Amino acid sequence: MSRFLLVVPPLTGHVNPASGIAKELVARGHQVAWTGTETILQSLLGPDAQVFGTGNRAFRALGGHGLASVRSLWEGFVVPYARFTTKPLDAVVREYRPDALLVDQHTPAGALIAHRHGLPWATLAPGAMELGRPFRALPQVEAWTTGLLEGLWRRAGLPADEFADPRFSPHLVLATTGRALLGDLPTPPHYALVGPVLTERPADPAFPWERLDPGRRTVLVTMGTMSDAVGADFLDRTVQALAHCGEGVQAVVAAPRGALPADLPDSVLVVERAPILELLSKGALDAVLCHGGMNTVGESLAHGVPLLTAPIRNDQPFVAQRVTEAGAGLRVPFARVAPRVIAERLRRVLDETSHRTAAQLIGRQLMSGGGAAAAADRLEALVTGSPTSP
Repeated sequence: MSRFLLVVPPLTGHVNPASGIAKELVARGHQVAWTGTETILQSLLGPDAQVFGTGNRAFRALGGHGLASVRSLWEGFVVPYARFTTKPLDAVVREYRPDALLVDQHTPAGALIAHRHGLPWATLAPGAMELGRPFRALPQVEAWTTGLLEGLWRRAGLPADEFADPRFSPHLVLATTGRALLGDLPTPPHYALVGPVLTERPADPAFPWERLDPGRRTVLVTMGTMSDAVGADFLDRTVQALAHCGEGVQAVVAAPRGALPADLPDSVLVVERAPILELLSKGALDAVLCHGGMNTVGESLAHGVPLLTAPIRNDQPFVAQRVTEAGAGLRVPFARVAPRVIAERLRRVLDETSHRTAAQLIGRQLMSGGGAAAAADRLEALVTGSPTSP
């Protein structure tokens, strides 16, 4: 039996895949503990999860597009969260004494502490952006990012001449994607493309299943965590577009309360949080309109459901482009697209059978990565030092 410590940010899309890996490790008899923002992690993981809190602090909301979104991610969250959690993480490692750490790419403090204590650690990459060099054509941007990471390294008291990028473990990188969504992006042998990590989540007793009409085709609309005005505007344009899709199409829209008007047609069901995996596993969805986040895309394709993507920031444009190139869906611009264009593309995704066929093919390819079981195999090998297959 080994002791694993999971270091994750307080973000649902990052906690969910880590949770699936944790459950597999526990089922094999290992001990698993979590560390991060306790109030958020406990609410996502349930009361039985062992969580070592690192304190609560508000961080600036992510925003913008393109390079502005990259700056917002790093300066508004990654760097300040790492600075805030490094000291408490060190105390957690001393108390829990793990055999290995699994560290999300957006929580580099976990890697810094693993280096400090000489512990084996694995990277968890729930997105595609950090797997390659998305800004290799922009050396100033790469140098800026490296400078931020070097600053965190020095702040942690680690020797400057031993600097190693904390986004990438030299031992093991677990990526919840597959070759079908990475294209020709190079991946070293210690990168394990395990595909989507699908794990059972608590049922949502409040979801109004009775309002879904089995005689209509159902579209899920989910754009991740959006609180800015442009997000609400996109949802409003999407609702207008759904009105042009005809009576045979209904939609489940996952949106914050108050983001849309109350007087919506019966064909549009708005919920605060949609049970995505439950909807997919029950075969209740015919298409998904989303922001191109790796989790939503991977889960949809794993169930053979085609997509219409409207990428906003970070790795989403890359993932959306790969979905389109693979024929598993179409893409629209998030900020500028008109309702009539959303409606036209959505009808094509629903009507053209080639999209569903491609989604099913890619889904099988992604699932061949092994998911949580393959990730647990690699983590066990990391602790024992035994060889693993690429």
